[in-house]
Amino acid sequence: MEESARRLGNENGETGNVQHLLTAPSDARALLVLAHGAGAGMRHPFLEAVARGLGERGIATFRYEFAYMAERKRRPDLPAVAEQRVRAAVAEAAQVAPGLPLLAGGKSFGGRMTSSTQATEPLPGVRGLVFFGFPLHPPGRPGTKRADHLDAVRIPMLFLQGTRDDFADLALLEPVCRRLDTRATLHIVEGADHSFRVSKRAGSSEAEILSDLVQAVDAWSRKILV
Repeated sequence: MEESARRLGNENGETGNVQHLLTAPSDARALLVLAHGAGAGMRHPFLEAVARGLGERGIATFRYEFAYMAERKRRPDLPAVAEQRVRAAVAEAAQVAPGLPLLAGGKSFGGRMTSSTQATEPLPGVRGLVFFGFPLHPPGRPGTKRADHLDAVRIPMLFLQGTRDDFADLALLEPVCRRLDTRATLHIVEGADHSFRVSKRAGSSEAEILSDLVQAVDAWSRKILV
């Protein structure tokens, strides 16, 4: 499996300040454009592990960073700025891996910015969205307003959610997924929090949780990419 790092150009073809990491097995059958969460960049160990695991199952990954992370700012970009980065990353991914079916999504904030971008205007070539912990609401402030835009997303969506996720009360997320009907697939990870960590008493290791996640993405992708 090969991994390369390059600069991500902007929509004008100029060199930007954000790098991307392409992890691509020789037998790749799809490419996931993968954004990071609000507090960690594209080299976070969780995303590194996801990229390796998906690569072993024939899914290449294109990891990239939002501008605020590359510039080492604490405050995430405004939605309009983040959405522009998502759109530029998807365009770049299509160029570096021509011919591969595209998926897009990310961890928490990255997944939500990807879905809001798709809702505003469909991302060219993207066949489905993957959310590693969709941040339905802030911790302690339950609500579903952050999911309102999902009604405008007309492609399949995979929600990977832990039962201890403070950012997504399953009692609220499950009705959202039912509302989205066949477009939404909800995969529940028992005992996992928003970072997909489990307590020692849960009986599952980090490796087992990761395997469960990549297997879910693999199985879902095979159903939608037919």
